[in-house]
Formats: sequence, C-alpha cells, structure tokens
Amino acid sequence: MSEDPGGEPVQTPKAPESSGVDLARVALRAAKEQAKARGAAAQQKKQARRGGGLRSGARADGRDPLPLGAAINRLITERGWETPAAVGGVMGRWPQIVGEDLANHCVPLTYDDDPDERVLTVQCDSTAWATQLRLLAPRLVARLNEDLGHGTVRLIKVLGPGGPQRAYGRLRAPGSVGPGDTYG
Repeated sequence: MSEDPGGEPVQTPKAPESSGVDLARVALRAAKEQAKARGAAAQQKKQARRGGGLRSGARADGRDPLPLGAAINRLITERGWETPAAVGGVMGRWPQIVGEDLANHCVPLTYDDDPDERVLTVQCDSTAWATQLRLLAPRLVARLNEDLGHGTVRLIKVLGPGGPQRAYGRLRAPGSVGPGDTYG
C-alpha cells in the first residue's frame, strides 16, 4: 500500500499473475532467440572454414569476370603504366599524329620515360628528312603533350639514317670508318 498526497492510504492494483499460456509464450520466445544466436554462430564458423563470407551472388563484386579492355585498363592503372602505354599508342598512331609524308620517312624508335629525360627517339631515312624533323620538333613536342598530358615528352632526339653495312675484306683498311663518315 501507498499514500496519496493527502495522506490517505491508496491500494495499488496487483499485477495479474502469469498464466500457463503466457509463461509458455515467454519460454518459446527465449528459446527462439537462443536458437537464432546458436545458428548465427554456427554459420560464422562454417564461413570461416570455407574462407570467409564471400560468396558469389546476384550482385557484382571484385571477383566477377571483367571485359578484356576493363581488365587491361585496371592492370595499367594498378602498375602505373599510364605514360608508357600512352606513348606506345603514339607509336601506333604515328602517321595520324605527324602526317603521312613525315611518317613515310621517320619512324619512332624508343621512349625514355625517366622523369628527368622523357625523350622520344625518332630515326629518319635521309639526312634531309632528319633536318626537316629537327625543325618541326618543338611543334611536334607540343602536339604530343596535348595528346599525352603536359610534360610527357620533353625532347625529340632525331637520328639520321644508318650507314650501309660495313664489309670486311681484302680491300678494307683496318680501323677505317669508310662511307659511314657521312651518315648521322
């Protein structure tokens, strides 16, 4: 019993006693929760034994197959090969970049991707075309950097034609340079 503010005794109603049906419901709910907890623990153990919880499903994840182009682009990005791959593309598109006339006489050989150098080496089939390319080199560097990104190519090294094969024989003086003097 308790008292009201006026000091009169007040009788509090008794809580109804739980009947057998209510007790059964409470027990059933507790049993279900325990079973659910045991089932979740067993599932986690099973997944741990099988190598984690990753399973293929209806949604895409990192293990799904990729199209070839996407896989190659991902590999290039992961390995940091963007610049060498772009320069390789330039070598494949050389005639479109420099024009057909120049491409027929000058061929890109190598690209040095050292950050201090960044030199594209081009070989021409005659000294006249080598001179022409040397005159066009600043504009060509600007054009390449537009396509590839600023600073990708800093210098174009132009090589003249290679000399003829040197034949060693009876009429050749040892140590002489021969007709190779005039090339390069």
